[in-house]
Amino acid sequence: MSDSETIKSKNEAPQRGDTNQGQRAFNFAQPLQTFQWTKNAQAGAHVELNFGRDAGAAKIKEASTAGTRNYVFAHFMVGNTYFALQPYTIDDWLADIKLAASQDIDGFVLNVGAEDWQRQRSADCFAASKRLPDSTNFKFFFSFDMTSIPGNSTGDVQLFRNYMSANYQSPRMFKHPRNGNIVVSTFSGESSTFGQGSTENGWAYLKSELNKIFPIYFIPSFFINPARYPGISAMDGAFNWNGGWPIQLKAGMSRSEIENAQLDSDLKHLQYLTGGRTFMAAVSPWFFTHYGPDTWNKNWIYRGDDWLFVKRWQQLISMRDRIDMVQIISWNDYGESHYIGPIKGAQPNSQAWVDGYPHTAWLYLNRYFTKAFQTGTYPAITKDQIFMWARPHPKNSTSADAVPRPTNWQLTDDTAWMVVFATAEASIEAYTTDDTKVTFSVKAGMTKLSFPLKADGGMKASMIRNYRVVAECNPIAYRFESRPGVYNFNACVAMSP
Repeated sequence: MSDSETIKSKNEAPQRGDTNQGQRAFNFAQPLQTFQWTKNAQAGAHVELNFGRDAGAAKIKEASTAGTRNYVFAHFMVGNTYFALQPYTIDDWLADIKLAASQDIDGFVLNVGAEDWQRQRSADCFAASKRLPDSTNFKFFFSFDMTSIPGNSTGDVQLFRNYMSANYQSPRMFKHPRNGNIVVSTFSGESSTFGQGSTENGWAYLKSELNKIFPIYFIPSFFINPARYPGISAMDGAFNWNGGWPIQLKAGMSRSEIENAQLDSDLKHLQYLTGGRTFMAAVSPWFFTHYGPDTWNKNWIYRGDDWLFVKRWQQLISMRDRIDMVQIISWNDYGESHYIGPIKGAQPNSQAWVDGYPHTAWLYLNRYFTKAFQTGTYPAITKDQIFMWARPHPKNSTSADAVPRPTNWQLTDDTAWMVVFATAEASIEAYTTDDTKVTFSVKAGMTKLSFPLKADGGMKASMIRNYRVVAECNPIAYRFESRPGVYNFNACVAMSP
């Protein structure tokens, strides 16, 4: 049986995530074999086993450059550090940086907008980094949010100059190993001309201006057909922002299309990144946003079921010889519910669906895949551990919420998703109520499990070996609420100690 074999039982326009460019024809790593799992599993329970030599320490066979060092960064919304709303201090920056570094993330991608206070908060970030020991090799680069930053005139380049001039000498700026130039990225910007008459000429002008300060390595996220890439000379690479979610799924599609969602858009980008240009891929654990028409008018989900975070990582690791960098979306974008860092700072009016729903367990789960992508080798599993997540209420529950259910709410399932790291064979007992138990047998390595939730129940899982509980995940505050106060399609994420 191969290492990749899967066993199954049964800020505005374009808004983040709402652009669907290019064809989609590339699936997650496909199962080689499928059969019914029946042993001690109730209807609706699923298991996917990932067998690896030495409990997960196997070399990645698919990668032809397993010795190459790749990079993993996390997208950080500087806009959520607005000091006037909720103090986010240099000490907070330092704590987040240390936490990310402890989980082997290479650095933060600092998303900045037009407001001058964001430049001040970015300065706090670099000030905090000066307190790091030299042994902490944590870096930063900027992602300029062009849905906020104007890019129509030559004068609009000044904001970029200000950021570059203030920070280019910092040893914490990330320089691409290909040529030592400082990496610069964007969110959007495909309509920016900087007074030069076209996107192509505009970004060439901006790059030439920044190169006068320090040479840059430009990896934007433009929402355009990748076939245009060869004509944009300023691009040293591209970032496929939407690549981490199955954004093509719509309510009414077949269950087969929904459950076997394809993430293939990276291939179109790679096709047109000729001449050795860099490709930066996206990975994200979730997506739910719930703003009404009186605010940002963003109210939809992407299906995050089927262990999306894990399967996407597995896909990227198998392609690591074609991908230089991965950007995790996100560290702290609370408004879209895909944060893996702690809940702190100034939320963008997302408290109704964020508060009480921590995601830091995803950060610790993420480390396993980060190391595999960086080095070409999955780390050995040396600790029995359970990770588990689920939504707050049944998808068809009703609420007095003034904002309706999000678009595509029908796509998700009332299911608890679980990832188990086992140092040896064990059994897993999972509960949604005290009288509802699902039992699985797992081998050494990583196993993906799921079980159906019951309204007004919770979720709990124990790993048992030799009649002894060796790991237990029991988020006692979680309840699958049948009568929610608001429509909340976020996730509660937990892990065993």
